[in-house]
Amino acid sequence: MDKILHQPLGGNEMPRFGGIATMMRLPHIQKTEEKRELDVGFVGVPLDIGTSLRSGTRFGPREIRAQSVMIRPYNMATGAAPFDSLNIADIGDVPINTFNMAEAIRIIEEAYDEILDLGILPLTLGGDHTITLPILRAIKKKHGKVGLVHIDAHADVNDHMFGEKIAHGTTFRRAVEEDLLDCDRVVQIGLRAQGYTAEDFNWSRKQGFRVVQAEECWHKSLTPLMEEVRAKVGGGPVYLSFDIDGIDPAWAPGTGTPEIGGLTTIQAMEIIRGCQGLELIGGDLVEVSPPYDTTGNTSLLGANLLYEMLCVLPGVQRR
Repeated sequence: MDKILHQPLGGNEMPRFGGIATMMRLPHIQKTEEKRELDVGFVGVPLDIGTSLRSGTRFGPREIRAQSVMIRPYNMATGAAPFDSLNIADIGDVPINTFNMAEAIRIIEEAYDEILDLGILPLTLGGDHTITLPILRAIKKKHGKVGLVHIDAHADVNDHMFGEKIAHGTTFRRAVEEDLLDCDRVVQIGLRAQGYTAEDFNWSRKQGFRVVQAEECWHKSLTPLMEEVRAKVGGGPVYLSFDIDGIDPAWAPGTGTPEIGGLTTIQAMEIIRGCQGLELIGGDLVEVSPPYDTTGNTSLLGANLLYEMLCVLPGVQRR
């Protein structure tokens, strides 16, 4: 019997402004037995208690879903047809604790333990960047240490923030300390602006990361860079973490810590499309803050970048 593959609800079946807001108007799957049939699940993690400036990312998953209504099944640029080859659904939000960071981190890790045990590859709608740490903790139990493609204005390798060891700016230092990453297979792209010391980005380099500062990306296509990235991070499982503030605030103003001089939306697509062929085992799109996104453009961009992530997953057919 052929496997049933879920499809996004079409624009001629229900007006795109109508219906329940799920990612790409996919079915919302909650029952464990139905989740077992899935290959990929869109997951929301509405956390913003790890932010250090502007809050609001708790509303990110909801607004990304709302702005995903125009996305159609077939990628006309790459030929990717994810819904013809993978069973995909929206599996809802992780019910985080909004008052206790340690408890929220525990809940997220346990939720992803279950998701991964069910054989679902997670694509996550954030939420602030703190959420990547418990996701990586769960992933290590399933896949071991992983390579990482990390797009961001910031390295997120602070030792602490206001004395706290876990916040959105400490994620990848904790990940290194907890041996979650294969440090020789990590690339950080888009880092820029100012630091607390002249050595801020060098901590990453000393771990073995390839650091691509934003200035290295200006005025050029990033397709050649992605050849280098694939060579660096290939050879094992890879996680893709995309902070929307990696994009210049001219295109993505709705975020908590905007920095000028960032990547373009075209470069963002080149980065994700350049991950084609990697052994991707999950990805996230974080730091969308709808209260600062007056046009909805940041959430719209986030939704489309998650779709692009879907299109480069292993097993996706191309037409």
